[in-house]
Amino acid sequence: MVVSSVGSVCWGPARRTARRCHDAPQNTGKLKYSKRLSKKKFITFQNENDGCAGVELDARAAIEAQLALRPRNRKNRLNTLSIGLRILAVLLLLAVGLSFANDPRPAVSGAEGGWRGAARHSAGIAPDPERFADTAIVQVYAAATYGWRGYFAVHPWIIYKRAGDTVYTRYDVIGWGRGNVVRRNYALPDGLWFGAVPRVLVEHRGEGVEAMIGQIEAAVASYPYADAYRSYPGPNSNTFLAHIGREVPALRLDLPANAIGKDYRPVTRPLGVSPSGSGVQFSLLGLLGLSVGVQEGVELNLLGLNFGLDLNRPGLRLPGIGRLGLDDAAVFDRSVAGVR
Repeated sequence: MVVSSVGSVCWGPARRTARRCHDAPQNTGKLKYSKRLSKKKFITFQNENDGCAGVELDARAAIEAQLALRPRNRKNRLNTLSIGLRILAVLLLLAVGLSFANDPRPAVSGAEGGWRGAARHSAGIAPDPERFADTAIVQVYAAATYGWRGYFAVHPWIIYKRAGDTVYTRYDVIGWGRGNVVRRNYALPDGLWFGAVPRVLVEHRGEGVEAMIGQIEAAVASYPYADAYRSYPGPNSNTFLAHIGREVPALRLDLPANAIGKDYRPVTRPLGVSPSGSGVQFSLLGLLGLSVGVQEGVELNLLGLNFGLDLNRPGLRLPGIGRLGLDDAAVFDRSVAGVR
């Protein structure tokens, strides 16, 4: 704690008298104090610059002087916190505004209206499994959730096929119904999610993908919340994909900032691997935490709202819209040279 003072001051045991410094210049010192106020009352203030012997005051005057210094430092800390909160508030308003402007929800709800009539047809994104029958393929999709939640969150799923297969296998977590929430082939591999068009988060083809599929199937089988579902803060469909990402780092899955539930961790295990499997994460029930990784960059989670900076593919990670910056979708095609 830095304070401007006159001379070098020593506040010690209670005294009725005071000795004043002579010819003491203006200087800056640090407050170094210890409190023993039960019997031997003293508080020490020692200037960094070598000065005169100082002034000895009674304990009450020393305490009053000490307390007078505290508000200044408390005010500085509050100012720093206030600036940080204002920055987050501006980013939140920007992200939500962009999400509303882009409106990820479907323009038409369907002939019957409501979720029952929402479009579920193929988006035409998945590679033709018959044409690529000899190629092993893995894809992860995400689409805006149904209704007003679509402004703030996405629903992800994973599909794959082994070499020789002519159909895809799809896995995602569905919150309605009874029993196991992990569903196999609940909908078309690249079908619209109740009217919302999905986008590819990551794709792998060719060499090495067969082994990856085996790891994915093991991760699906080991999902610890197969009998539990909670849309906020989790466990939910994003928690499921995050589990797969942690168990299969080769997938290089980077779930967007608006994948609410991906950071869900039980209170008993707040520290562990980040959802991409490439970093570390501290998280309390997905409501408060921090992730640092190759895929995620640096991401702060406050009440399920994620703010961060992605350095792998430069961009801001924001709630609502998910991302503002370069497209981070990655296609790893090992049947040809390079990565698209």
